Amino acid sequence: MTVSGAPADSPSPGEHGHVPVMADRMVELLTPALTRVHDDGTGAVLIDGTLGAGGHTELFLARLPGLTVHGIDRDENALEIARERLAPFGDRAVFHHARYDEIADVARDAGLAQVDGILLDLGVSSMQLDQADRGFAYAVDAPLDMRMNPGDELTAADILNTYDHGALARVLSEYGEERFAGKIASAVLREREIEPFTTSGRLVELLYATIPAATRRTGGHPAKRTFQALRIEVNRELDSLRAVVPASLALLAVGGRLAVMSYQSLEDRIVKRDFAQAVRNTTPAGLPVDLPGTSAQFALVTRGAEQADEQQRRDNPRSAPVRVRAIERIAPAPEERNRR
Repeated sequence: MTVSGAPADSPSPGEHGHVPVMADRMVELLTPALTRVHDDGTGAVLIDGTLGAGGHTELFLARLPGLTVHGIDRDENALEIARERLAPFGDRAVFHHARYDEIADVARDAGLAQVDGILLDLGVSSMQLDQADRGFAYAVDAPLDMRMNPGDELTAADILNTYDHGALARVLSEYGEERFAGKIASAVLREREIEPFTTSGRLVELLYATIPAATRRTGGHPAKRTFQALRIEVNRELDSLRAVVPASLALLAVGGRLAVMSYQSLEDRIVKRDFAQAVRNTTPAGLPVDLPGTSAQFALVTRGAEQADEQQRRDNPRSAPVRVRAIERIAPAPEERNRR
């Protein structure tokens, strides 16, 4: 996710309009893995799995002259903007149109057996939020689209107009943590019989009418949770995240680092769980030495989840929910050790 307002030592957003959240901290977390030169004389490789408009990648390429970045994005519009933004870096910036959970396929096709760093900046980008016709923002009446890749088939309108009560309530409850999921689903089914849903404004009106006034006064914007849930369902975001973290860990060379930026609790819980699993030592308690294949292959770089500082939160309100976790590979995978 990117927000307007650059740190003093970061590149100016210029005509692109956005710079990345916690840009300097991302560089700080990943740089120890990105400054080395490999035995064959090549420099380090970073995969930016959520390239967006290229703000993070621009900063990495500007700070680390020996670095090559492979940027992945499912949104062709974002890739076009990033290509323009990163053109001054020439072939040090490589672009891939794919979902980030296809990272292993992207790496294989690019001839990358291992990489030195991976960055995942989750959720919808500010660029997408600011494009009213994409339907991500509940503050603007727009088509109920919400596709990060406009070439995908399923839209938010499709969900509202075709899911049965149980399926819709599940999406709202599981992905939006919406207390009134069943009540909202009932209202949607009733209203779509009168006329199918096509625009966000009508959905927002329904939510105002359905969610009790006391909750509206204390629980933030009444559309926030429903819009989050629909966006996650449209883009299969949590399924992609569950797939990408293990795939990313498997790609890291020894000393390589993965940093993940989450913007809501559902994402952060998945990352936290997968990182905790990765750093576990599975040797039974009481043994004097680790059994073969049981010692931890990874170590946490961050202590818990880091957040944007007060200054950045004031300058960039969209940075307020960010949670950052980073991890480093400290030992080769057992199968790699066995090949040696």
